[in-house]
Amino acid sequence: MGDHDVSPNPKGSFRKFLEQLSGAGKAIGVLTSGGEAQGMNAAVRAVVRMGIYAGAKVYFIYEGYQGMVDGGSNIVEADWESVSSILQVGGTIIGSARCKDFRSREGRLKAAHNLLQLGITNLCVIGGDGSLTGANIFRKEWSGLLEELAREGKISTEEVQKHGYLNVVGMVGSIDNDFCGTDMTIGTDSALHRIIEVVDAIMTTAQSHQRTFVLEVMGRHCGYLALVSALACGADWVFLPESPPEEGWQENMCIKLSENRARKKRLNIIIVAEGAIDTQNKAITSEQIKELVVTQLGYDTRVTILGHVQRGGTPSAFDRILASRMGVEAVVALLQATPETPACVVSLSGNQAVRLPLMECVQMTQEVQKAMDERRFKDAVQLRGRSFENNLNTYKRLAIKLPDSQIRKSNCNVGIVNVGAPAAGMNAAVRAAVRVGIADGHKVFAVYDGFEGFAKGQVKEIGWADVGGWTGQGGSILGTKRTLPGKYLEDIAAQMHTHGINALLIIGGFEAYLGLLELSAAREKHKEFCVPMVMVPATVSNNVPGSDFSIGADTALNTITDTCDRIKQSASGTKRRVFIIETMGGYCGYLANMGALAAGADAAYIFEEPFDIRDLQSNVEHLTEKMKTTIQRGLVLRNESCSENYTTDFIYQLYSEEGKGVFDCRKNVLGHMQQGGAPSPFDRNFGTKISARAMQWISTKLKEPAGRGKRFVSDDSVCVLGISKRNLLFQPVAELKEETDFVHRIPKEQWWLKLRPLMKILAKYKASFEVSDAGQLEPMQPRGPEEPATI
Repeated sequence: MGDHDVSPNPKGSFRKFLEQLSGAGKAIGVLTSGGEAQGMNAAVRAVVRMGIYAGAKVYFIYEGYQGMVDGGSNIVEADWESVSSILQVGGTIIGSARCKDFRSREGRLKAAHNLLQLGITNLCVIGGDGSLTGANIFRKEWSGLLEELAREGKISTEEVQKHGYLNVVGMVGSIDNDFCGTDMTIGTDSALHRIIEVVDAIMTTAQSHQRTFVLEVMGRHCGYLALVSALACGADWVFLPESPPEEGWQENMCIKLSENRARKKRLNIIIVAEGAIDTQNKAITSEQIKELVVTQLGYDTRVTILGHVQRGGTPSAFDRILASRMGVEAVVALLQATPETPACVVSLSGNQAVRLPLMECVQMTQEVQKAMDERRFKDAVQLRGRSFENNLNTYKRLAIKLPDSQIRKSNCNVGIVNVGAPAAGMNAAVRAAVRVGIADGHKVFAVYDGFEGFAKGQVKEIGWADVGGWTGQGGSILGTKRTLPGKYLEDIAAQMHTHGINALLIIGGFEAYLGLLELSAAREKHKEFCVPMVMVPATVSNNVPGSDFSIGADTALNTITDTCDRIKQSASGTKRRVFIIETMGGYCGYLANMGALAAGADAAYIFEEPFDIRDLQSNVEHLTEKMKTTIQRGLVLRNESCSENYTTDFIYQLYSEEGKGVFDCRKNVLGHMQQGGAPSPFDRNFGTKISARAMQWISTKLKEPAGRGKRFVSDDSVCVLGISKRNLLFQPVAELKEETDFVHRIPKEQWWLKLRPLMKILAKYKASFEVSDAGQLEPMQPRGPEEPATI
């Protein structure tokens, strides 16, 4: 943790890393442009700190391109402390503006002159596609602009040679998620948080009165926010610019609303993207929809336009981590760039940061608009990417139930059980599985209270309407227990036989994984277990082998981040203070590590990276030095099982003693609040999509000829479904055994450990950081046969 770096198998030493990536003598300018988005500050902070860390000078360019054109006090060198305490602030501290001047060559000439005076030849632009296109034009014109400045005698010919080329790296900051080439843009997840908070609040008021709510969300040209929020709250109807409703939609929508009312649903929610259109490209407004519902159905209907609320507020944990990773990657890309390197954009694919050619992404983004203008709506949806397409298909499957007469019966019964500790998002997963199962013609049985309830016969058929309104509920409505099936195998087999269960979906954490292994091992003895079985990971600890993410971990991470923000704020105005915070996770350090990255902590102690008294000592000294500057607060996270002897109390007492006279200490054990609360938009969406996919797998398996005799014995009929790097994979549990540390209940290899150095660098420690291959750009969207793990 300290200056002697103990990160897992670092590639090469710290010195080698700096040689490889020296920023000495280089100057980087960072600006935010276009509409602001939550998380931009986290990106600015990462660029500044990573730049300084690599030995470069970093300059703030205030007010976007306008500041670059105006120059003077708008371009200011940043230091380490300039970006202290901005991680949790929404918007952008360096300001953003739309700029007409920069669109003219004259404006760009002024901008080039202003940058040259400070030797800035590396630009990091955080904005939408317009801002990034502007940066690329600037880069292409750069040498011409320099020659013109030299002719006018404003710069010398030496300067023209010295600063001959401009490097540009973009990051997309946009709440609409309207940029092709990245799964998520900075700000999207936070905007979804705002929308879902409002929807959850509206649901309680609407249910009291039997109301219909028409909710208008942002997205002039992109329906992502509308689509994902409709998916995350189970809306009755959604209007998107990319996928307009078919002719006669008015009647279909009214039928759907009245059917839902007839099913005793007290509330209807209709979500409209502000850019919603019909197939003739005419606008569909929220007022029109309200009029329609009132005149046709006579329902009490209200319109709520969310507007700029969606841009505001504090960034979510996801956005802070995403922006921090992208900011660091952007600096690495700038420092590796050569005159031949095209402008690139740093994006997210699955859970990996990748670099893509900027202009190809921009062109593809513009293609979507073109397809919409030409009414090629199928193409528009496809161009948005597979994630968008999957979301749309999943929404349609879950929102609209065919009449029973039209569903082909499979004569199969599928059981669903929750196992382990409750995790936010479990209910969204159950709802999706139940509805996809029914749509595929199966009878779906809910098992209450885990394997224990299974053994006791707490098994009941569950219908389409029974799971309405489940997506926003925290905890587990089916009830869940940590008990393993081992001692109940006889009884569970008997219950499987009684209810004729042909397949099993298990939603849960490490106990669910162990349970699946036990059921699989018992196949020889009990033929009832020779059925397809699949597990969907759901646990705040995020410690299930076979998946990079688990349902519930994002919600827990947001709870930790929010609490850290509040705790830091509680000390403002007091003397210097350090907080020691204990997080959950068993032996898995995911929550402590990612929470530290999202909250801007100074250290995170985890089991996966052993530490000793020397590390603790060097951390205390590091904090003491920091506290002698303008920095007032320190934050230290500790995973609950990171060390037997270095307990939270021990660390608290050590810091208190060593910090005497410089800072005082407080400690906080977060405990079970990390398991509670309403699920975050990410967990609702992830739970819904991954569980729908698991049920599709079950349906495919049940149709296999091998399954005709209903005897499944091969390894590939007992799987864990998870995200691995960029793909969604079904992995047989038999194969995952090798990858599991059963003593500590964690996978032997964990992807997020690669992000350890990132947290240290941003907290001003020396740490070796694995640099991606020099200047390597990926081609746009290789559509392979594997399933994308888009989130």
